[in-house]
Amino acid sequence: MAGAHTHICSILRRLAWVLGLVALSACSRGGSSSQARTLKLEPCQLEGLAPQAQCGTLEVFENRETKTGRKLSLRVAVVPALAAQPQPDPLVFLAGGPGQAATRLGVVLRAVEPIRRQRDIVLVDMRGTGDSNPLDCEFLPKDAGLADYFNEDDLASRIRACRERWDADVRQYTTPIAMADLDEVRAALGYEKLNLWGGSYGTRAALVYMRQYPERVRTAILDGVAPMGLYLPLYMPRDAQRSLDLLLAHCEKDAACEKNFPRLRSRTEGLLEKLAQEPVRVRVPHPRTGVPEDIVLTRQAFVGALFGLLYSAEDSSMVPLMLDRVTQGDWAPFVAMNVGRGERMEKVMSRGLQMAVICAEDVPFLDQAAVEREAKGTWFGAGMGLEMMKVCEDWPKSTVPTGFREAVVSDVPTLLLSGELDPVTPPAWAEEAKRTLKNSLHVQVPGVGHNTLGVDCVRKLMVDLVADGRVDTLKPSCGAGLARPPFFTSFAGPIP
Repeated sequence: MAGAHTHICSILRRLAWVLGLVALSACSRGGSSSQARTLKLEPCQLEGLAPQAQCGTLEVFENRETKTGRKLSLRVAVVPALAAQPQPDPLVFLAGGPGQAATRLGVVLRAVEPIRRQRDIVLVDMRGTGDSNPLDCEFLPKDAGLADYFNEDDLASRIRACRERWDADVRQYTTPIAMADLDEVRAALGYEKLNLWGGSYGTRAALVYMRQYPERVRTAILDGVAPMGLYLPLYMPRDAQRSLDLLLAHCEKDAACEKNFPRLRSRTEGLLEKLAQEPVRVRVPHPRTGVPEDIVLTRQAFVGALFGLLYSAEDSSMVPLMLDRVTQGDWAPFVAMNVGRGERMEKVMSRGLQMAVICAEDVPFLDQAAVEREAKGTWFGAGMGLEMMKVCEDWPKSTVPTGFREAVVSDVPTLLLSGELDPVTPPAWAEEAKRTLKNSLHVQVPGVGHNTLGVDCVRKLMVDLVADGRVDTLKPSCGAGLARPPFFTSFAGPIP
């Protein structure tokens, strides 16, 4: 009977896909070992993703403990496996931030096409993001001028004004609660087990799910590992300084970079001293319209924007050129680089959810002395950490489970991925996580920043882990011969 059931379901799935319909929920994924699907899905198109997906919403209580009051509609998307008889356990993508919406990052799924041959890919907008009752807080108005990208207005008051508009109890928007949502989605989609794939904050989410539902996890891929000992934003100045020091050291060892940008470190430090004494007032053309605009740049605005450019090794390859220009009074390249990045972040990031997580899970464990201690001696300073602490001062108090900050202990086959140049989750954090992930492999990829997905051998490791369900057969070396992208010595590009 099981064989006949599988054959019939295979035919129905093929027919439903041709007709643009959804496979019947009575057909479980992968045969009798899975559960029946109860969540209704309909054809949809995700931004940045060519294959058609199937989308639906699952209603959950905002307050999962009392199961009363407001309900939330969680946005769920499934990109179906290509196989007629797919494997029963899908790959679930957990987005970063915190605050990014998984269904708006469809472009990243192109890298896991080989996994989709045999398995569904599942995306869920975590409560508070995307189309799951988003806690949005617009930092860039639709008619934003250049000054809006470097606005140093009081962040706490801006977030507070947004919070007053949300139809939400922000105490209920934490990682443990969101992972309970995810497990409810899992059951509604009829999956017995999941393969987790988390990036950045998504690795914290994956670790929490592994602790709460260990029997539901088949494998885990953690890219840019944020273990429970990493408090946001406590270590960000220190880790970003490490990345910046690597960049400057690489520039000094690169003949073309050193020749074109001599004494870059000392010149930039001189600029930082001037900015600390007085903000700079500059007039620069808007990178799209060409119309000149006046802006004021503080030291904090400058280092905050510099921090963002370190995430990507490709972006950071232009940083020496940009620093050289600003030390000579030319701010146009700096502004242009950050306008595009700011717009991209605004599109995918829920600032309210970001603060809901940080105010519940990170800031309660910090104090001003710790923030200042970890930032001491860095270019980035304690400003960002102190600013977030201020936002959290009047944030409604949430609770997290006892022992939430203890290291996650698991024997789930887990692939830990780190970029050598990562400014926020450098390889040392993956090593910390590895100590209690008993069945894990840590792979450090040279020459890349806060995401390793663009490297061919990383994608091969991901495919092999999910296919075989084990790490002991994976090759630990990856990216041998890779190096930082060549530095731009002019806006025409690197020297050939």
